[in-house]
Amino acid sequence: MNHDHDAVGLTVGGRDPDLAKLLDRGLDAYNFAATGTTAEDQGELSVRAVDPATGETVGGLTAWTWGGLLGIDMLWVHEDHRRGRWGSRLLRAAEAEARRRGCDRAVVSSFTFQAPDFYRRHGYAETGRTLGIPGGAEDVHFHKSLTTP
Repeated sequence: MNHDHDAVGLTVGGRDPDLAKLLDRGLDAYNFAATGTTAEDQGELSVRAVDPATGETVGGLTAWTWGGLLGIDMLWVHEDHRRGRWGSRLLRAAEAEARRRGCDRAVVSSFTFQAPDFYRRHGYAETGRTLGIPGGAEDVHFHKSLTTP
């Protein structure tokens, strides 16, 4: 079989929303078939923290759920509010919503200069690291069972 790879054009650039949508659809179809899950098994999840005194957003968490798994993408709290336990509240709220959706485990990663100790304090266990983050940091990967609150 002769494959003419030179006949395929490659383009390199910045963010490509159309390509991202195409890849999402293609990977979803493959992943659903491989795991026996459906589009109904996945969803987006967000939690917003608002200062009741000012009405300002002081932090938030974004995540996804799929096939019994909560995947935390981002958790951030404004520097002025980091001692107010907002991060813990955000995390607990996301875990509670994930449980409501039928999730029994969670994953997250955090650079060593961010919040790995925060996740450890909340019951997350380190499962591995990606080395070579600029500045000598590492990306620490965590897992937690959600079967107990």
